[in-house]
Amino acid sequence: MALEATFPNLKPSSYAVTSDQTEDYNCIAWAVSDDQRWWDPQPGYYWPPGATRNSSVGSLIEAYKAIGFEPAKHDQPEDGYEKVAIYAIQSSYTHAARLLPSGKWASKLGGLEDIEHDTLDGLNGTEYGVPVYFMRKQK
Repeated sequence: MALEATFPNLKPSSYAVTSDQTEDYNCIAWAVSDDQRWWDPQPGYYWPPGATRNSSVGSLIEAYKAIGFEPAKHDQPEDGYEKVAIYAIQSSYTHAARLLPSGKWASKLGGLEDIEHDTLDGLNGTEYGVPVYFMRKQK
């Protein structure tokens, strides 16, 4: 399968496709439950007001803080909070995933499908790097 070729840590039993391909939104939006817009700091795309517009992890942290997220100490579920994980390669963010109430993670893979995956490690690798920062927001 193409996803497993791109993400070698994804095993067939460790994820499930949960939507069809779409370019209506991306992972940065999906991680914060926005399936209506493509978030990107480049001109012409949505980006939260006041957040720095570049591809740095710090810029994405600012964007998520602008909508009520705060730093989290870990990636484990916490009662009363929704959580996101930010992936990066060096200092540039590459992906974001949302923690589901089940303890699994939800990801939008660029213009491809949404998936639920058992662990954050499933997407580690050359495409997205690794999770480097966790944020939370009260429900």
